[in-house]
Amino acid sequence: MQKVLIVDDEPDIRELLEITLGRMQLDTQSAADLESARLLLKTGDYHLCLTDMRLPDGNGLELVKEIQSNYPHIPVAVITAHGSTETAITALKSGAFDFVSKPVDLMKLRSLVSTALKLSHEPNQIKSTDEPIPIKIDGNSKQVRTLKDQISKLARSQAPVFISGESGSGKELAARAIHTLGPRKDKEFVAINCGAIPSELMESEFFGHLKGSFTGAEKDKEGLFKAADGGSLFLDEIADLPLHMQVKLLRAIQEKAIRPVGSQSEIAVDVRIISATHKNLAEAVEAGTLRQDLFYRINVIELKVPSLRERKMDIPILAQNILGRLAADHQQERVSISTTALAKLGQYNFPGNIRELENILQRAYALSEGNEIDEVDLPLTSSTTELPDGDFSLEQHLEEIERKALQNALERSRWNKTAAAKKLGMTFRSFRYRIKKLGLDNDKE
Repeated sequence: MQKVLIVDDEPDIRELLEITLGRMQLDTQSAADLESARLLLKTGDYHLCLTDMRLPDGNGLELVKEIQSNYPHIPVAVITAHGSTETAITALKSGAFDFVSKPVDLMKLRSLVSTALKLSHEPNQIKSTDEPIPIKIDGNSKQVRTLKDQISKLARSQAPVFISGESGSGKELAARAIHTLGPRKDKEFVAINCGAIPSELMESEFFGHLKGSFTGAEKDKEGLFKAADGGSLFLDEIADLPLHMQVKLLRAIQEKAIRPVGSQSEIAVDVRIISATHKNLAEAVEAGTLRQDLFYRINVIELKVPSLRERKMDIPILAQNILGRLAADHQQERVSISTTALAKLGQYNFPGNIRELENILQRAYALSEGNEIDEVDLPLTSSTTELPDGDFSLEQHLEEIERKALQNALERSRWNKTAAAKKLGMTFRSFRYRIKKLGLDNDKE
């Protein structure tokens, strides 16, 4: 039977927790202060610790830090006073798994306990930084090893994570890894680009709506929060959210509940929030485009994903793996890449990071004549390692690379769109959409 340590100086709270956890078929032991809790930890074997923040002989944060140092296999959840968001955030930053506010909502408590108990308990099951970690992030550089180590630690917490990094550097991949390694892996990972949703549809997309709640709402719709219930919600480009949605998002995160458009009641949801943006959040707060209270709530723990410029030694393995995936997708023979081509890639700046490397290799793979990609096959716009002077648009840069790849495929296929689409490994519909968007549709066939 799994065992939980309860630390609280209020007899009524201890009794409530003991009864609730007992009904979940869990064994419990209780302590009224830090000293008693320390003695029990030395003699007992626990799967979870629930501790109040205010104790007669100290602070619950002391216990959180001690357990993190001496018993890292035991997740710790803290019990905070109602509305004390700052205290909860401090606890999460100190290593707490999660928190529950007084008065204790028993449904939320049971959900928290169930999630915590899914974590690996045995100390020898916790992976060291030298052991292989099942994270699908290619590379052996020091930066990638550090990133994987941080991801494996963050996966054991429920604290909101903010992932910073340039566009195309792999922020969503890092978010998926945090989800996959954590106790929510059996539930959904839902990703959304906050900058891609029209402002007037955001509330419905996030929280859902009831039939007839507005013109066009012909049936009930489940929002993204509900779709991610029990799992993780990845909010990409969160700095692009309009202010009115920031208020609603903040409430949903703090209350762990949502209200669908047209509904008079709230629905409890249990999601882990992982957010990202290529923008500087502190500057967004300073400019007034991001609410400071939302900034503090989502930026509990920051994870920085390095740019490709910072990890150029990973380019060879990235290139080989990308080409391997392309060959598998097209059911064709694997194509190699020459040392001179790799050297040329190593000299390039990659403002579009891994996404740009994928675009470059996809074009080279489609247009190369032999079984090896050489430097002449690489559509690099510059060999400099410096960023362009003045203002720089990453989207325009990537569009230009895509435009050249599409145009070359059309020319090599004598403007047969079906053949060109096949050469690039795209569906005809997608190919037609892209050439029209990029102004290459001149109706030649």
